[in-house]
Amino acid sequence: MVLAGCGGLVLVGCGGSGGSSAEPELKVTGAYMPQPVTADMAAGFFTVTNSGGADTLTSVTSGLAGDVTLHSTEGGAMEEEKSFAVPAHGELDFTSGGNHLMFEKLTHKPKQGDKVSVQLHFAKSGTVTVEMPVKPATYNPKTGH
Repeated sequence: MVLAGCGGLVLVGCGGSGGSSAEPELKVTGAYMPQPVTADMAAGFFTVTNSGGADTLTSVTSGLAGDVTLHSTEGGAMEEEKSFAVPAHGELDFTSGGNHLMFEKLTHKPKQGDKVSVQLHFAKSGTVTVEMPVKPATYNPKTGH
């Protein structure tokens, strides 16, 4: 009981370690998949907002693909990553031209209007399932088109 009561007060001086012992509080928003142009590969984007302690996105799975890999993009060069940190009281963004998911070995080619179920696996928060709508191939979340 004492630990549970203490956990709720970490931010007001109970933890003493800058909130690193606080549980993550994750919210996934803005998820979408541009309609793939090929039948064997697709990309995915979303934002993880964390209002609690730090966490780590360790992997992603989906019934749509044999493999879902995590990628970063720096200076136009794409690189596969093993995991991504979700900072305490911060965000992890997966955006076009930046961090993104690659869906490989697709079971079928999703069409605009479909929804793809994606499981995000976090080190502390466990699995978070997201329904990722398939948008036009040229979709821009800033304009909504």
